[in-house]
Amino acid sequence: MNNNQWIKSSLPILLGVSLMLSLSTGMRQSLGVFMPPITQNLGVSVSQFTLAIAIQNLSWGLTQPFIGALAIKVGFKKVMMIGSFLYLLGVIVLATAQGVIGVTIGAGFLIGCALACNGSGIGMAVATRAVPVEKRSLILGFVSAAGSLGALIAAPIGQVLTQEFDWRIGMVGFIVMAVLIIPGAWYAGGVDQKPILDGSANDDIKPMKVVIKALKYPPFTVMTIAYFVCGMQLVFLTTHLPSYLALCGLDPMLSAQSLAVIGGFNALGSLFFGWMGGRYNKLFLLGMIYVLRSIGIAYYFYVIPSPTNTLIFAAYIGFLWLGVVPLVSGSIAEMFGVKWQAMLVGIAFIAHQLGSFVGAFGGGLMYDALGSYDLALQIGVSVGLVAGIAQALFALSKPRPPPSLLNPVLA
Repeated sequence: MNNNQWIKSSLPILLGVSLMLSLSTGMRQSLGVFMPPITQNLGVSVSQFTLAIAIQNLSWGLTQPFIGALAIKVGFKKVMMIGSFLYLLGVIVLATAQGVIGVTIGAGFLIGCALACNGSGIGMAVATRAVPVEKRSLILGFVSAAGSLGALIAAPIGQVLTQEFDWRIGMVGFIVMAVLIIPGAWYAGGVDQKPILDGSANDDIKPMKVVIKALKYPPFTVMTIAYFVCGMQLVFLTTHLPSYLALCGLDPMLSAQSLAVIGGFNALGSLFFGWMGGRYNKLFLLGMIYVLRSIGIAYYFYVIPSPTNTLIFAAYIGFLWLGVVPLVSGSIAEMFGVKWQAMLVGIAFIAHQLGSFVGAFGGGLMYDALGSYDLALQIGVSVGLVAGIAQALFALSKPRPPPSLLNPVLA
């Protein structure tokens, strides 16, 4: 298939999955802007709100492998459409919440389950299947970049509407964006008509056997363990940065601006690491991302925050944010083939979301108990440095090839 043919057949799929990821990820990353008004208006504590976000991440992570396996059986379109309506329902429940139960069900369980159907795990599997092998890493970078732009829209909309009216009106803006996920998922579902080109379609082994063999493969295991740190650091920031800036007496709008800057530089970082992943060792690049993130977090929270250094930090951390997505997804496709990618990304993602649970809820507990984020930051930076260095060093070793049963044709 020449370039014009695959572009013509795949463009609607790639645009659809980009829209779906942009909105679902952007709103999810921007929920932190609602924490101050919700905690004040509904009598919900910081730890209760962050528990809802932690439940969101845990629901997402624990259901992701099963959703990935389901997509293989029933098709991606059905899975993504179900997720779109779940996301809309979750936003509506949060917008009408009267207390901690509504916040937990809406922002926590419903949005979490929805993200397992239309978040990065499924989205990257769709993009991988839609393009030729030689274009894979770069296209994953493009789709991840497009998926990161939602925070540029969602965070400012939520903050402006909340400041001008109240937080429930801000959530109405999110309801409108949630509706737009539906057509994105519909067009992305066209990938079900695409053949699997790398030979893994011929695998007739049981999903559980695939999982066991993957977990016994050291590069996959190390990558999965290190992925815990990724989730812990990033969800800590999206959940607690608005609260930290408010504690420092800075303009509440700065938190929305910071999240928007993170979203914008997400796009640049995703493009860069998607391009780099096609040329260099993906697992080594992952390790370096974790190390550089940890150094940046340590420096920013050591100095006195200001609008200028906060936006610089947001740009720096944003560049390193979603670059992990094309690297992890591309690595798994290379190791085990496209057919099982969504399911195995889900297995690795469990570790990521356990880290997200710790970052969101653990950070809230430490703040409620100690009145500051100092201990949470020290733990996050230390663990990040250890995981990043370990990932990078292991990537430089020469592990045995992936299990041949799962890898009929290497990407």
